[in-house]
Amino acid sequence: MLELDGVHHAFDGTEVLAVDHLVVHDDTFVTIVGPSGCGKSTLLRIVAGVMAATAGTIRLDGAPLPARAGYAGFMPQHDRLLPWRRARDNATLAADIAGVDRAVSRARADTLFERFGLAGYEAAWPHELSGGMRQRLALLRTFLTDRNLLLLDEPFGALDAITRRRMHTWLQEVLSVDPRTVLFVTHDVDEALVLSDRVLVFSPRPGRIIGELRLDEPRPRPPSVATSADFTRHKAELLDLLDSADA
Repeated sequence: MLELDGVHHAFDGTEVLAVDHLVVHDDTFVTIVGPSGCGKSTLLRIVAGVMAATAGTIRLDGAPLPARAGYAGFMPQHDRLLPWRRARDNATLAADIAGVDRAVSRARADTLFERFGLAGYEAAWPHELSGGMRQRLALLRTFLTDRNLLLLDEPFGALDAITRRRMHTWLQEVLSVDPRTVLFVTHDVDEALVLSDRVLVFSPRPGRIIGELRLDEPRPRPPSVATSADFTRHKAELLDLLDSADA
């Protein structure tokens, strides 16, 4: 369980984030939406340990989270694949940095390539992969951190609509086999509704939680869920919350 209390952050004296309280329970998928610049990505970086909060406490399973990286799997907005490393070596990058035996990390990576739809591409260079494949490889690398908490910052934002829809189905299938706790950032309302158990709406800077939508439909959800009456109702509620945030 992830818990945030009074987490605030400021740049050059200007407050950009102000989360008074947030609890994310195990194996739930929680998405943050809100205006650009409201601190969504900043929050993920703070939880990931790559940025220090100006104030506040973060606890993981009841214990204060040390102010350093490594306690969560973090995927930033771009895939950040290294062009001089083949797919297998990109997948094991975090394990290599952590000092895991190379033979062990590569053997484990090889068992995941098929699940991530990358079987046969273990020796491919990043430039030989499609956009969707690059994102799957970056997510495979994140899963290989072996952390239950995954922080995903707009992982599908650069993909076309068709590929993004396929990635939604694929990610849900992966999580149904290997459940993780996910804190996810997106600007796409439909994406938030298809993937999430909870959607949190942030205000403009400084980012505060001003609304929440809970989704009871079981996951994984098929793409056709976007045509249902419940989905339409939830989308209207979420858009109303976003409109009130901008007011």
